[in-house]
Amino acid sequence: MTDRLQTLTEAMLSAARRAGAEAADALAVDGTSVSIDIRAGRLEQAERAEGIELGLRVLIGGRQACVSVSDTSARTLQDMAERAVAMAREAPADPDVGLADPDQLARGWDLAALELCDPAPEPAAQALEEDARRAEAAALAHHGITQVEASAGSSRRAMFLAASNGFAGGYGRSSRSVSAVAFTGTGSGMERDWAAEARTFQGDLPKPESVGDLAGARALARVGAERPLTGAYPVLFDERVSSSLIGHLLAAVNGTAIARGSSWLRDSLGQPVLPDTLSLIEDPWRPRISGSRPFDAEGLATARRLIVQDGVLMGWTLDLATGRKLGMASTASASRGPSSPPQPSSSNLDLTPGRCTRDDLVAQMGTGLLVTALIGASINPTTGDYSRGASGFWVEGGQVTHPVNQCTIAGNLRDMLRRIVPANDARPHLSIRVPSLLVEGMVLAGA
Repeated sequence: MTDRLQTLTEAMLSAARRAGAEAADALAVDGTSVSIDIRAGRLEQAERAEGIELGLRVLIGGRQACVSVSDTSARTLQDMAERAVAMAREAPADPDVGLADPDQLARGWDLAALELCDPAPEPAAQALEEDARRAEAAALAHHGITQVEASAGSSRRAMFLAASNGFAGGYGRSSRSVSAVAFTGTGSGMERDWAAEARTFQGDLPKPESVGDLAGARALARVGAERPLTGAYPVLFDERVSSSLIGHLLAAVNGTAIARGSSWLRDSLGQPVLPDTLSLIEDPWRPRISGSRPFDAEGLATARRLIVQDGVLMGWTLDLATGRKLGMASTASASRGPSSPPQPSSSNLDLTPGRCTRDDLVAQMGTGLLVTALIGASINPTTGDYSRGASGFWVEGGQVTHPVNQCTIAGNLRDMLRRIVPANDARPHLSIRVPSLLVEGMVLAGA
């Protein structure tokens, strides 16, 4: 598949040169996906999608433009290049945009070591339907579950990137997934919860029954939810939602926000941002993980790097353009789609785990809130002020007592992240591995 994509990227680059581009890069993406949805015991939807998308970025005198198409004919590619060049000539000049120098480019990566694509045959639709039905049956086996929506899916995707600076490379990805949403009760007393699993290799996927069973158990645990009391309490972010806290940190160290001066961490390079026992590491070379990649969207070699070391912020997340704006080297963090230019983005991340289990942290927190779901968001990217709707379970005397909902938790991210206490329950197969996190002294608005 990548041979065809390589040919298409070469054709796009040739068309760009003929249209008058000074430099260009071309991205070709080809994918197939199959999904099966089961609801109330019946097949609700069976969908297969196949498609190819081509993207061309051209550069002329510090100006750039991107155009994408899904038609691979030679006439379309030439029209595409001519439109991109015409757009670039009208675009605002930016001295920091541009391709990598040839000596910056990745060379000689080992795709086999990353195991990004399952060599097993694509599963039949019948096999996916069976997975969904097995998940549904396991959820319905819980007394009190009234309805289940279960899904199973499979996808394969290949990409190839080529540029006029000499870079050329591509790879494929695969994914297999199963999920379930379970409902209990009726009317205003209805509650729901979910569970899902996804893996790069279908042989690594847990049994569908385990997914349905967990969804059912979680939904039943939500029965009788009530609003908690307003006050200042410790809040324990369950592993299902804890990565969102680290996501806010990542957004704040993204080169785009730093270059604009719009980040609450803009003056914090070399300063503590996490407890001194914690580090945050990016590792794009973990095998069979969805965020792994041998090179970034500008053809630079990816590598393991420390974003935070022993609590101290070590660097920004940069592509070539934001690196040039800030007078720094790219961290090989560029990401892009066919219709957009590169932007900095992180991939596989690991936060240092703690020594305690989540139950240990529940026992330590005394009275407070265990959050299992977050709703909406009001995050000030400049000040770090944080406010989100939440639901979960009330903890009294170190014991979970009852489910709660319709509450808001608030604080400031700078203060919150400096006092997080991690558990040891991060799931190893995830691209972003963040355990449950305890934050003392948050403001909770409830009844």
